[in-house]
Amino acid sequence: MVKNSKIIDPIVVNHSFNKTLFLRQKSSDAKGWILDIMNCVDEIQTDDFNIEEVYKFEHKLRVKYPNNNFIKDKIRQQLQILRDKGIIEFVGRGQYKKIRYGDI
Repeated sequence: MVKNSKIIDPIVVNHSFNKTLFLRQKSSDAKGWILDIMNCVDEIQTDDFNIEEVYKFEHKLRVKYPNNNFIKDKIRQQLQILRDKGIIEFVGRGQYKKIRYGDI
């Protein structure tokens, strides 16, 4: 894989890809939520973030999922899944950190 005209170590690419394989086992709805929360986290400019920053996407998620009356609960649930899968790290008291591998 190449990024910004630089070759990325295949081991790093493989490791990053393998972290997302769990999505294949999820239903379309569950997969949608996880991907939406991953996109919200990606939109946060810093590697360190807090849950309040993710809650700022509540309106956007409410528009996409109008029948869900518990958006914040769903956000917390999806952050726990991302933590369990090693995509983000729970630092404590609503604080999280994005886990980066190599330069991907």
